[in-house]
Amino acid sequence: MTLKKKIYLLTTVGIISSLMAGPLFAQTLSSPAKQAILIEASTGDVLFEKNADEQMTPSSMSKLMTIYIAFQQLKSGALSLEDEFYVEDGPVWRRWRNTSTNNAGSTMYVNAGDTVTIGDLLRGIIVQSGNDACAQLALAIAGDVGVFVNMMNEEAAMLGLTQSHFMNTNGWPDPDHYMSARDIATLSHALSVEFPDYYSIFAERSFTYAGVKQSNRNRLLYRDRVTSDGLKTGHTEAGGYGLASSAVMDERRLVLVVNGMTSDNARINESERLLNYGFRNFGIYDMLKANQVIETADVWLGEVSTVPLISEVDITLSMNKQIRRKMAAKVIYDGPIAAPIQKGQPIATLELSADGMETKSYPLLAGSDIAELSGIKRIKAAFLFMLMGSVSD
Repeated sequence: MTLKKKIYLLTTVGIISSLMAGPLFAQTLSSPAKQAILIEASTGDVLFEKNADEQMTPSSMSKLMTIYIAFQQLKSGALSLEDEFYVEDGPVWRRWRNTSTNNAGSTMYVNAGDTVTIGDLLRGIIVQSGNDACAQLALAIAGDVGVFVNMMNEEAAMLGLTQSHFMNTNGWPDPDHYMSARDIATLSHALSVEFPDYYSIFAERSFTYAGVKQSNRNRLLYRDRVTSDGLKTGHTEAGGYGLASSAVMDERRLVLVVNGMTSDNARINESERLLNYGFRNFGIYDMLKANQVIETADVWLGEVSTVPLISEVDITLSMNKQIRRKMAAKVIYDGPIAAPIQKGQPIATLELSADGMETKSYPLLAGSDIAELSGIKRIKAAFLFMLMGSVSD
């Protein structure tokens, strides 16, 4: 038997209408950000990216990992928001308090001798971006800042953050402290998915501690044109102005990271522009439902001459609305496929492509068991194939 590659172009209106999704990879816009990535949260599709895997100075956006570990502790029950922690007058507190001779960056104004709740420390980080709050939270969880930093790096590895390394809890400049925009987006998405009970803190607009009321530094929360609900700003001389943000519209969530902007206004305006671009120009489309028969493949010497092809899982993708009707869908397999065939056996590939889009490939499985012919039926089928090129009985 000679196996031949069969390629079926699915061009009927019914098929194409259910298979018209896919991420647009050909960049159709630019951004002044040095690093950026825009992701459709439900599918993981990248709608826009620029230097997304480049190691960069994440500044206070790296506090998202400190927050992630705290949320883990809360979710597991090891901590509660009401738990209290006593702030000692020690080297950690002295290092991160702001005085005329000690620039410690943004602060919650936590004082030695305070008894502060875990909830207040989290708001001191999320809303006020307090470097001192990060250090005290690390002490509350791990008993030692260095141990907590090790936890951050271990958790980053578990999350698959391949371009991230932490040297401190708050993003203080250090040549060995870095993240990529993609890693920050991955972490941001994990926070929204894994911790719905605590994620809403990111949308709080102000917090008062020690008599000092501070507004959330993420001014995207105050813009009416985008429904942002997080997450974290960052700014250092080395990194410029950055923002990890997320917004929801019509039950869609987009996650965006921009970094290397020249001002606070620039990062807010660019974030708003890119989020609106994603909501306006892209949609989510169901391509194929699990166990839906998309095509049949020819069978060699089987009790049945064809086998249905199915996907094991739902296939849903984000796609630019302008090119969705130009989608081409192909089913590719080497056929005829020799019997016996087991249900669930990978035997074909679904390919989706369009101009300006990276081709997407998905495995297709046998939708049923096909037994092998035996005896005279087998001889007859083989003869017919040699005579007529048919695989039918």
